[in-house]
Amino acid sequence: MPALPPGLNNLAIAVSAAVAVALYALVRGNGKSYLIDAPETVGAEDFTDDISEYDFVVIGGGTAGCVVASRLSEEPGVHVLLLEAGRSSRDLLASRIPIAFPHNMRTENDYNLWTEPQINAKGAQKLWPRGMFHHCSPTDYDQWAALGNDGWSYKDILPYFYKLEHYIPPTTDGSDFPKMDPAMRGRDGPVKVGFWGYFAKSSAKWLQACVNVGVPYTDDVNSPRGTLGVTRVMTYIDPTGKRVNTETAYLTPEVLARPNLKVVVNSQVTRILFDAKSGSNPRAVGVEFARNSQGARYQVRVWREVVLCAGAIHSPHILMLSGVGPGKHLTEHGISVVRDLPGVGQRLQDHAAVGAQVTVKPGYSILSSVGNLGFKSMFAYLTWKLFGRGPMTSNIGEVAAFMKTSDDIFPKDSYLIKDEASGPGGPNLETIFLPVDFSNHGKPLNRSARVVTLLSILLRPQSWGTLTLRSSDPFDAPIIDPRYLSTKNDMAVLVRGLRHILRVAETEPFASILERSQGEMLDLSLIGLSDEELEEQVRLRIQTLYHPVSTCRMASLEDDGVVDSSLRVHGIPNLRVADASIFPTIPSGHTSAPAIAVGEKAADMIKESMLNKGAS
Repeated sequence: MPALPPGLNNLAIAVSAAVAVALYALVRGNGKSYLIDAPETVGAEDFTDDISEYDFVVIGGGTAGCVVASRLSEEPGVHVLLLEAGRSSRDLLASRIPIAFPHNMRTENDYNLWTEPQINAKGAQKLWPRGMFHHCSPTDYDQWAALGNDGWSYKDILPYFYKLEHYIPPTTDGSDFPKMDPAMRGRDGPVKVGFWGYFAKSSAKWLQACVNVGVPYTDDVNSPRGTLGVTRVMTYIDPTGKRVNTETAYLTPEVLARPNLKVVVNSQVTRILFDAKSGSNPRAVGVEFARNSQGARYQVRVWREVVLCAGAIHSPHILMLSGVGPGKHLTEHGISVVRDLPGVGQRLQDHAAVGAQVTVKPGYSILSSVGNLGFKSMFAYLTWKLFGRGPMTSNIGEVAAFMKTSDDIFPKDSYLIKDEASGPGGPNLETIFLPVDFSNHGKPLNRSARVVTLLSILLRPQSWGTLTLRSSDPFDAPIIDPRYLSTKNDMAVLVRGLRHILRVAETEPFASILERSQGEMLDLSLIGLSDEELEEQVRLRIQTLYHPVSTCRMASLEDDGVVDSSLRVHGIPNLRVADASIFPTIPSGHTSAPAIAVGEKAADMIKESMLNKGAS
């Protein structure tokens, strides 16, 4: 098919996108919604006797918050309010089409957060927008328990992975699918996972090239056997080709119809309210929220507990706005100190990633299958919408490998890398193959549609960052400083990882699909650079993998802890945090499944606490 002139090509893309959205709205229907988009109908502007009252207020309808609200409202005798700052993901086309998730970034559906300039990354600011199904390494949780967190070993957390998971095996036999042991999979949970996404031809070539350089193949990186090896990614994609998240999994129409559950969207929490008379052990008595910075502030009363599930960025932000955090820092911003907790916002960690791009021959990248001519994209969309199949069901990250950089498969270099893995079977490096150009967080760079991405990821960083207040205005984004590459060990792991992915690219059968013509080489030019030259590339290329954790750590007060092993904030008995911010250390893998498991375990602990109080 001949290429369209640039102007007509852009018009075709715009028209096809508009038609796709219109078709989605048409076939989606107008079913009854139980979501409340009117905060003024839920709260009052004054904390008076006739204010709305709830047993539990859950802050944040994200990965863990939907879990907590759904599970707590299973108890018909308690009233639960879930407050979510954004809108429902059900209304967002890019949240349902698996390959389209980058289109939520840098839009009104994203906080558009940026880090502070990173001194070890050429002074650049890094975008932090707001997956892969992965338990992480069993030794990660054993390390949590060894740090003094009773009840958080792998043996303790594994039942919650089974509880959340609904593994749906492929309906067709074939060598394309990993051979899963059904006994190692959850079958009755609300979160549908499996191998229902598209698998590009280049992904199959990459997987085999990894094996050929010595990375052992594994069918399952989500079991007690451990996580080392290379595999096809198991994804949050259901048999209809739609991406699964905790809203669609836990807040089903049946759950939303419960009379004891209210879910309010477009309602950003501005602070938690405390009883000023409770002295050294303050109690949370309510929550304040608003639609936007210009809107009125509304309040509700809470009788039992506030559960903060706003994530590793917003949970510490809300705590500090509420007077819980480093006392001196809060005072500097004119915030009255409710509880001086120095650890709030400290120990920020993230999985840093460094990518390389190469060009493959026609037919081996997803964009060359979807096309950029509008009409071809429209066909791919209809294939997804009508049949739940095709390249639009790609998870984008299709092959993952978990390794230890001390393994013999890595050639000798100038580095003496300390193994910071959580145990002998734990990895410190991950690589991901993406059959698209993801060098700009998925935003096109006007390069060939045949560009694909190779990622090297630091799984056990030793660099710690901070999250602090920019001001006392809750609508001012916090100051995010992950302090990437603060240690020589972190740099060494990423250099070794970058050299590894370039080596895999030069290994058959992937090497045969590389395009090596003039102007198409891209990052193949990095092959042969010295360690020092690759360090410069790491500084230029380092980005987030969207896994911030540990800003409200589960640890003792002496160890910068914010919550105890029951997830209660130290010194505030009816305020808990349940999301990735409580992770004592960063796990060596993807953080969404662990965050869901935290939500499940938190709900069980809260229910147990209710039973104990009832018995007494």
